[in-house]
Amino acid sequence: MAQKVADMTVDELRALIREAVEQALFDFMQDPDAGLELREEFAAKLDASIKAVEAGAPTISDEEVARKYGLSW
Repeated sequence: MAQKVADMTVDELRALIREAVEQALFDFMQDPDAGLELREEFAAKLDASIKAVEAGAPTISDEEVARKYGLSW
């Protein structure tokens, strides 16, 4: 049978809240794509992009991207 919050001690309630917050943070921090495989086409584009940057191709700064899309952080 489930215990009512009204019947809990302060320490029990704190423990329950701590557990709920820890679980929420754990769920939030997980990688939703973990275990998934990249499609070959995307992997090839990613490899080409990495090689281009390593060869000196120009990149776009985060500030430029933010400005372009009206973002701020």
